[in-house]
Amino acid sequence: MPIDSEQKVTVLGLGYIGLPTAALIARSGCRVTGVDVSRHVVDTVNSGHVHIEEVDLDGLVQGVVARGTLTASTEVAPADVFVIAVPTPHDEEHRPDIHHVLSAARALAPVVKAGDLVILESTSPVGTTEKVAALIAELRPDLKVPGACSGAADIFIAHCPERVLPGRILIELVDNDRCIGGITPRCARRAMTFYRQFVRGACITTSARAAEMVKLVENSYRDVNIAFANELSMMAEEMGVDVWEVIRLANRHPRVNILQPGPGVGGHCIAVDPWFLVHGAPAHSRLIRTAREVNLAKTAHVVGAAEMLVSQHPEARVACLGLAFKPNIDDFRESPAVEVAAALARRFGKQIHIVEPFARTLPAAFADTGAELIDLDSALASCDILIVLVDHDLFRSIPLEERADKIVYDTRGLWPDQPGAATSHRLHRAA
Repeated sequence: MPIDSEQKVTVLGLGYIGLPTAALIARSGCRVTGVDVSRHVVDTVNSGHVHIEEVDLDGLVQGVVARGTLTASTEVAPADVFVIAVPTPHDEEHRPDIHHVLSAARALAPVVKAGDLVILESTSPVGTTEKVAALIAELRPDLKVPGACSGAADIFIAHCPERVLPGRILIELVDNDRCIGGITPRCARRAMTFYRQFVRGACITTSARAAEMVKLVENSYRDVNIAFANELSMMAEEMGVDVWEVIRLANRHPRVNILQPGPGVGGHCIAVDPWFLVHGAPAHSRLIRTAREVNLAKTAHVVGAAEMLVSQHPEARVACLGLAFKPNIDDFRESPAVEVAAALARRFGKQIHIVEPFARTLPAAFADTGAELIDLDSALASCDILIVLVDHDLFRSIPLEERADKIVYDTRGLWPDQPGAATSHRLHRAA
């Protein structure tokens, strides 16, 4: 579909999704303003740099800023299309918090005009897009807002959740299919026209509520399957069985595909989105709730096992390998690795050393613990215990001879060649 180069787009939120989205839209030829509450983020983007790590994002941002198709601001600019890509966290009781979404809607409401399109991309509880529409209708009684008026509306409102993998965001924003839900069918069609300008994947329309639920279901499905693997790992450990071998052999069945266990589940999607479904239908989400509880319990289990190991070797230097929530990225949000390593640091202080190739400094969770960030070579040279928390490629490359004299607690099954006791986490000293 030809690009409407005269089209102005405002993206609210310049985080892990908002900035790549803004940059891709700007690359397509549209004039884009990225909005963020952080002056540091705005200044960084306007200088042609990035504040997050993502493959090829720095070069893309540098190019579109230099061409003048992307600028950043702390103020919402008038536009033809508004894309909301702000965080949707949950509180300590796992209740969804959509105040960032509603704040974005309040910010754009004064400048939205007839004919404009408002798209909510933030992963949200079912019904959030309708709340955005209701808020805009309240703030702009001069406009006919879909869902709040009869007949044809003046503006269009839709929900289109992202479904991307960190490390492949720029590729998947373009190539992955998009599920586009409108407050009305007309809204969905209008949003589909917009996305077809820069998305090569299929653009499929539905209702806003269905689109909201689709994203939550996708991540809940993954969480449930990971919980099965994590529960197996704890059962196998108690029974003295190598869970990695059990899963490998079970997966030879043509209709079985068990995932790999780990120290829990992290990231801002799988660890968060299932709670939105649980909150929306608490009486009918027993399996999803249980999966969340199993994955949280797995992290607590790993903390307990690691603490026992370190306490049995009070003079040993300990290296925790990895902090990210998944391999080969710098994203530490909701990371079980951070939780495990920080718990060890709080208890054992300077005995704990952290190896994280994607970090220049330790996260705030390690403040005043005495734990130190060191490089991998230093850890291999000086540490007696290796606790594998993330399966970064860098760690996978360590040959057996460099870890042969170490006590290893491998929560990722990273080193299947490591000899010793067969437990779910290969906790042993190499022969």
